[in-house]
Amino acid sequence: MSVSLTVMTFNLHEDQPEDSPNSWEKRRDLCISVITSYSPIILCTQQGVKSQLDYLQQGLPGYDQFGISRKGPQDSSDEHCTIFYDKEKVELIEGGTFWLSESPSVPGSTSWGSEVPCIATWAISFFIQLSILILYYMKFQLLTLLPLVFIENHCIVNTNMDEFSPRARRRSALLTWQHIASLPPSLPVVYCGGFNTQKESTTGRFLLGRSREHGVVGDMRDVWPNARVRKNVSLIRTYHGFKGDKQGALEFLKLIFRALCLCWDRQTQDLHIDWILFRGRSLIPALCKVANDNIDGYYPSSHYPIFAEFLLPRTVRLIEPPSHTQEEN
Repeated sequence: MSVSLTVMTFNLHEDQPEDSPNSWEKRRDLCISVITSYSPIILCTQQGVKSQLDYLQQGLPGYDQFGISRKGPQDSSDEHCTIFYDKEKVELIEGGTFWLSESPSVPGSTSWGSEVPCIATWAISFFIQLSILILYYMKFQLLTLLPLVFIENHCIVNTNMDEFSPRARRRSALLTWQHIASLPPSLPVVYCGGFNTQKESTTGRFLLGRSREHGVVGDMRDVWPNARVRKNVSLIRTYHGFKGDKQGALEFLKLIFRALCLCWDRQTQDLHIDWILFRGRSLIPALCKVANDNIDGYYPSSHYPIFAEFLLPRTVRLIEPPSHTQEEN
């Protein structure tokens, strides 16, 4: 028997001028509609400012949120990496924010050529799900409803890395992985957000255990190639600049042409910059989808959200049927 943990990473894109067709006011209800349609247990947002996050909170009353501005708790006006969680299924134990810099505890700090402060928000929580196991005992013609409570500790890390400096991204990845590596090995971790680079970059290769950074190797896994089911494979870019599927179709045709010429490995044919990575044997990726939901060509953001479902297997011991003294006829 298994239950599932669903996660969505969603770059909200900062607000645009009011007269822009992509202003927050024009797309905010679509954002809520998309989130509601997937109903992720964990929702990680990037680039959201306070007004955007407040609107989401109002439209998603079943969620609580955790996170602070990249300038620190004293300035809530700037961008956040916020973790929303289904408050009926998740109980927050502890969490925090660190800056992707040489001074990770200093709000607003920058290093390694980054142009703006970048952060990672992390949270350790209980995932709780109540299920009903139906037991039918043929011998005694009994039907028993047995409530089962699944409790799983997990850690969520949400980030948005520097857009321009490869060195900043590499060092940010190392810093965040060191935080993850300091956690108990048995604790499942989901690490997601906007990495602003491709998975075959030095940043991606380090995190996925394919190259070294300062003498160490990451041990994360990527949901996308490991999921049993992948949806919208043709959308090879997660950033589309509000152009949506038209941009994705053009890029896909270009990639097919290059793949035929160069015989690329199919596993490397995505140019996603929004990722969901994971660590832990108890996390089994069942589904990953590039969510291209839109209304008449209008999109909720310049980035496609990424949705993933993890199976959490649990061994269930059945309760022995009640004893009966009456003999069977």
